[in-house]
Amino acid sequence: MASIRVLSTSMVQAENHDEQQAQNMDLTPWDLQFLLAEYIQRGLLYQIPEVPDVYDQDEEIGNIVVFYMKMFLSSTLNYFAPLAGRLSTTEHDGNTVSFSIDCNNAGALFVHAVADGVTTSNIIQPAYIPAVLDSFFPLNGIKNYQGTSNPLLAVQVTELVDGFFISVSVNHSIVDGASFFHFFKSWLAIACDPTQLSKPPVFQRDFFKDVDFPIRLPRSYFHQTHDKFIPPPLRVRVFHFSRENVAKLKAKANSEVGTKAISSLQALLSHLWRAVIRNRKADPDEETNYCLMVSGRPKLQQLPERYFGNVLQVGAITMKVKELLDLGLGNAAWQMNKVVAAHNEEMFKNFLKTWMETPKLRTMGNMVSNSLVTSDSPRFNFYGGETGLGTPIAIRSGPANKFDGRVTVHSGVEEGSIDIEICLAPPTFEAMENDNEFMDAVTV
Repeated sequence: MASIRVLSTSMVQAENHDEQQAQNMDLTPWDLQFLLAEYIQRGLLYQIPEVPDVYDQDEEIGNIVVFYMKMFLSSTLNYFAPLAGRLSTTEHDGNTVSFSIDCNNAGALFVHAVADGVTTSNIIQPAYIPAVLDSFFPLNGIKNYQGTSNPLLAVQVTELVDGFFISVSVNHSIVDGASFFHFFKSWLAIACDPTQLSKPPVFQRDFFKDVDFPIRLPRSYFHQTHDKFIPPPLRVRVFHFSRENVAKLKAKANSEVGTKAISSLQALLSHLWRAVIRNRKADPDEETNYCLMVSGRPKLQQLPERYFGNVLQVGAITMKVKELLDLGLGNAAWQMNKVVAAHNEEMFKNFLKTWMETPKLRTMGNMVSNSLVTSDSPRFNFYGGETGLGTPIAIRSGPANKFDGRVTVHSGVEEGSIDIEICLAPPTFEAMENDNEFMDAVTV
């Protein structure tokens, strides 16, 4: 499949930037833990079935789309000033360094590209996500701490034969999925009504009154080789689960352990976990882990609803392979439920204290030992909203942070459905696709 042709690159700045009000924002422990990881990357695929007669040249349509998206992005950055900035470092005694966001309006990267000969069907019809999709995302391979010299936000609009792919890469050390989704929905809202944003982000760090800013990290953390993770040959596939099948899994999981507490997502992820481990043919006495990114936003009463930044901790469910497979779906989902429930307000506040005493930066290399790791949430409904291009027909993630066992959760096109994008070794996929217990819940 053809590679892309870059037509233009530019920097988009906030249209109303007041240098006197520009500020530096300290990064919190929830932010700093992601410095060695790569950017969050999400993209939406739009199909344009019929081109209006007035636009008889594809390139003209692309230029119009890019013009308006850049204009609305500039307006959105008025409210999300950190995304137009850069990371800043300060040297301290003891060979330590601290990180903050310099809201200097250096700009967000905007790329306009064309994928010659590539159609929307080329993206969504193959069983596995095609390799060309990686080139539809900007800032590939950039670590979050490299935001000192790279944009914290990048957008790429890639023209296809019959549509567009619009991708966003954003530095994970300044936003989590909730803040990223807030930015994206705000961008759409401003596209519909540029006059004002009714729900702007909150940047104040008042919640962190017990945190001694700036937080100093050993400079050696950023010269170690353990974060240079090179994954084996992998494939990426999206499994679609209908609302009805998700409901069946939830009912089955709750019934097996006699509760009503297990959520749809916990049941679905447990179904996936058991299938992956079963088809990896792991040693029954070996331990397996499922790592969840647990959000503290619903649990921290004093944190503003629209707080801008990360509010995430990793919750790990660990059990023997034979326990996972022999004790059933309900047991796995119940263990997952208990781990999520244990992440209460006290645990999130304790994390801030203990992390400053012993900082730990998360990398792909320290999260992949016979594990699955999940990010995102079906609560982030990217199919809602209007861009002028209609409703997207697919959501995809970029190549960043990919490893064997990486799971990304998206809401499906149909209300209540869930799409699971998972990265695995080819032999595991081949076995799973012949596993009736798993595939019976998948909607093709």
